[in-house]
Amino acid sequence: SGQCFAISFAKNMKRMGFVPSRSDPYVFMRDAGTCYEYVAVYVDDLCLAMKNPKAFCDVLKDQYNYKVKGDGPLKYQLGNNYERDKDGTLRVGPKSFIEKMMDSYERTYGEPPKEAKTPLEKGDHPVLETSELLDSDGIIQYQSLTGSLQWLISLGRFNVFTAVMTMSRFRAAPRQGHLDRLKRIYGYVKKMNDVPIKKKSIMPGDKQPVVTNPSF
Repeated sequence: SGQCFAISFAKNMKRMGFVPSRSDPYVFMRDAGTCYEYVAVYVDDLCLAMKNPKAFCDVLKDQYNYKVKGDGPLKYQLGNNYERDKDGTLRVGPKSFIEKMMDSYERTYGEPPKEAKTPLEKGDHPVLETSELLDSDGIIQYQSLTGSLQWLISLGRFNVFTAVMTMSRFRAAPRQGHLDRLKRIYGYVKKMNDVPIKKKSIMPGDKQPVVTNPSF
């Protein structure tokens, strides 16, 4: 059903003058005269970058009979929060996703380590770990914790990339010491839960106007 929807939606996008971008076939674009308009598609979630997104949504609803829900300024999508500073700078960060991660973690393990100032200790060598191997339930929990951290990296938390990829090596046969290291990473992420990526659409040195009622 997902593939059928994708094929049908792509045909309708073509009818509206959009073409797939060369870098990603699910990012559609069209020439709007003074700028390009973009529609990023993830299954049935849409992210629009255009001057009049409401008109585009109205066409989807009225002409193509799509049930469009949650249309409006972009605030949350696929785990990332979107907001703007007073000067209009766009802030993108997975704060809500981290909160869900911690809720799931704490139901199983309680509070993560609070003293973690870095994802892993300096000079640590997990490959030399000799503690007991985890049982089958422990392996599943280890893989689940690792999967959430890997998605967190996809959402922009590159500061845990090296630590998470290091611990992912042991997914097939993790030991208790490896699990303890994952818990440390969770403690670090909870401590540093609001580290957004900031984006500006102006040339360096130019003054950006204050946005009082941002809409995007």
